[in-house]
Amino acid sequence: MEKENYKHSIIEVVRFHEVDMLGVCNNAVYFNYFEDARIKYVQELIKNYSLKEIMAGDSYFIMAHNEADYIEPALLEDELLVYTRIKFVKNSSFGFRHLIEKKSSGKIITKGGGVFVHINKKTKTPLQLPKEFYEAVQDFEPAVEILK
Repeated sequence: MEKENYKHSIIEVVRFHEVDMLGVCNNAVYFNYFEDARIKYVQELIKNYSLKEIMAGDSYFIMAHNEADYIEPALLEDELLVYTRIKFVKNSSFGFRHLIEKKSSGKIITKGGGVFVHINKKTKTPLQLPKEFYEAVQDFEPAVEILK
């Protein structure tokens, strides 16, 4: 099954302010769920692989691409499992993939992903990802594609 390729997950619960009059979760909210999951994922990488300096030094990361495919709606108070992984790493960018599973049914209701670019704070241009980042991701995600 596809979700078995994901080592990281968080739980989100659909809240009142995230739904319309019919109790259906707004499509834009899923990007917030993806972002929450990416932040927790990166925090885990930083903690487990001593990447604090890399993630907070003279550079930053910007979202260059974001996408979602909606398969089935989430409803008010649904518990959702948001699975996250890094699918590929290039010279100055890397791509996340996400699955959202409705906990009550076990069905995958949303698939998505995004691409982040590593940027030099001073020049505002793409910056090569450090060797330590590649090593950490490869250790955490053995199936990651390295596309240098």
